[in-house]
Amino acid sequence: MSSELVRFSVAMPEELLMSFDAFVARRGLAKNRSEVVRDLVRDALIQDDAGLPGTEVMGTLTIVFNHHASDVQEKLHTIQHAHYGMIVSTTHVHLDEDNCLEVIILCGETTDVHDIADHILGTKGVKNGGLVITTTGQML
Repeated sequence: MSSELVRFSVAMPEELLMSFDAFVARRGLAKNRSEVVRDLVRDALIQDDAGLPGTEVMGTLTIVFNHHASDVQEKLHTIQHAHYGMIVSTTHVHLDEDNCLEVIILCGETTDVHDIADHILGTKGVKNGGLVITTTGQML
């Protein structure tokens, strides 16, 4: 892949540009508009599994569930054991007498990580959650 930079222009409302410039400033002295746009595009492509077929990624899946709900913990354990090679770690936190939060760290090809996350998120008894994907490799 070529590392040659290509210029393009973007039109946006002035208020949006002012907010973006403030965002760029919060990113630090070494960042400029172009670098932040590149960062945002990379992040968007990493989160979109269709943009990265076959790419190895790390993901953190955060879920909240009521541990009294049917056999939700057994279902979650079954899914995780079925994918033990991709589940790096799980942290379990008791939020209150009924609800628990788990953070599951996954590693594998992007489509596999998304599939496991979707399976867990779709498990009856899981109230809500979300997957955040990142990659350790050099991308784009």
